Amino acid sequence: MVRKILNLFYQEYGGLHKAALILAISSIISAAFGILRDRLLAGNFGAGESLDIYYAAFKIPDFIYIISLSIISVNALIPFFLEKAAISSEQAKKFLDETLTFFLLTIFFLAAVAYFLIPNLAGLVAPGFSESSRAEFIYLSRILLLSPIFLGLSNLVSSVIQSHNRFIIYALSPIFYNLGIIFGIVFLWPKFGLAGIVLGVAIGAVMHLAVQIPAIVRLGFFPWPAMKINFKEAWKVAKMSFPRSLGLGLNQIILIFITAAASLLSAGSIAIFNLSFNLQSVPLAVIGMSYSVAAFPTLAKLFVNNKKKEFLEQTTVAVRQIIFWSIAASALIIVLRAQIVRVVFGSGYFSWQDTRLTAAAMAIFAFSITAQSIIVVFTRAFYASGKTWKPIMINVISAIFIIGMTPFFINLIKNHYFLSSFFEIALRVGGVGGADVLALPLAYSLGMIANSILLFMLFQKEFGDVWIRARKTFFEVLGASLPMGVVVYFSLNLLDNVFDINTFGGIFAQGVLSALAGGIVWFGALKALKNKELEEITGTIFAKFWKTSVIAPEPETLDRQ
Repeated sequence: MVRKILNLFYQEYGGLHKAALILAISSIISAAFGILRDRLLAGNFGAGESLDIYYAAFKIPDFIYIISLSIISVNALIPFFLEKAAISSEQAKKFLDETLTFFLLTIFFLAAVAYFLIPNLAGLVAPGFSESSRAEFIYLSRILLLSPIFLGLSNLVSSVIQSHNRFIIYALSPIFYNLGIIFGIVFLWPKFGLAGIVLGVAIGAVMHLAVQIPAIVRLGFFPWPAMKINFKEAWKVAKMSFPRSLGLGLNQIILIFITAAASLLSAGSIAIFNLSFNLQSVPLAVIGMSYSVAAFPTLAKLFVNNKKKEFLEQTTVAVRQIIFWSIAASALIIVLRAQIVRVVFGSGYFSWQDTRLTAAAMAIFAFSITAQSIIVVFTRAFYASGKTWKPIMINVISAIFIIGMTPFFINLIKNHYFLSSFFEIALRVGGVGGADVLALPLAYSLGMIANSILLFMLFQKEFGDVWIRARKTFFEVLGASLPMGVVVYFSLNLLDNVFDINTFGGIFAQGVLSALAGGIVWFGALKALKNKELEEITGTIFAKFWKTSVIAPEPETLDRQ
């Protein structure tokens, strides 16, 4: 029995739907722990100054981590590792050892430089902080510099694990990461304050790496520091990784700019943006990341083998499935936003004003969930093809748009009565102070939608028409999601008189039953339309994918589809 359970964790999953389903399930579990983490934070602090400091403290360490991706980006390492493994296991192992050494030298240098520069950068990241808040921000940021080291090492290990399609082990890492943070909140915060929570973050980063160690040892590719570095190989990896890290760096610059802007608004604005951003990231992780991560090794191998038609088809399948799930998720989030936020964060010091603003921000984010998910897939498809610079150009345009529009929208919401009134009515934030924080998700969402459209057009120009293959799915799911949203809305009003919505149980039951009623309508509509994606998904769910045989990690098995 124990052996069967272990084999479940270490076996290979090659099919896109099966691998994506595994990643989606693990993403849901990880998201549940992430939601618990945020609930504990919101309940203990509310959307106030302390939580603003906590979230702002991540920005510089996050940026260091993204710089380190120039060396250990999974998207770049997998094609290189597969190329080396096709020659011999020894070549692949040597490549990993040299990459590890180069990464360690670089990350320790970057962390040391950042440690001394953080006091000078604090005014750029959070110009609205008081002196005492800025001092705590510096202290927490320095502790968080431990995280990029362990997360970077975890990235290196996971590139090998993903290339062997060991998705369950890879998917466990974020679960353990969140467990570390929860440990910090529950056990370390009462004794050490905010510093205890960020120590929990560092513990979580160690666990993120540690859970993958048995798998890579079993595969025979556990890396050790090398005495020599092949700088020619390192340069090749960096050359391919740099666009990826630059793309993420641009997104991090956007988030730093938004954090800086939020610090100049009312206290709690940084917290509201991050809490709502984290909530909308749940469907993004479950849908967009699951399919893109599952598809990437296959896409890389198809392109290397010059199977361009299959490459396009595999990308199209991922896009169709993302459209299938994300449009429905967006509709549910928009209608159920208040119920979701109240269930997740409605405890302790998280006030009714915090709830209304977070719900409104999440609804704005929800309009771009499909766009954000599609961006992830197309970006990985470009990386798999080696055309890493293509999506970077689009990211630059998107970053400029968001950074430029953020102060513009803040000004509009603050100073223009009609626009302010529209937001108050549409998002039900009338009479709530601090509504100008909604300019932040608005700028971000519009930028992501523009990014996805431009990336979609660029992909079609490079590889072929995706829209002609995906438009039927788009219109079918949109047509099913609209009546679903209407049914959910009226169900909420109907059940408002059935349950006591001032209690956790009442608001939870109201939301779940309303979503269930809408889900039945959505399923029935797609069934009547004979939606292809619905048939594929139900087929995958009922297939006994857990009985897939174990595949030994020899290089030749990597090319089999």
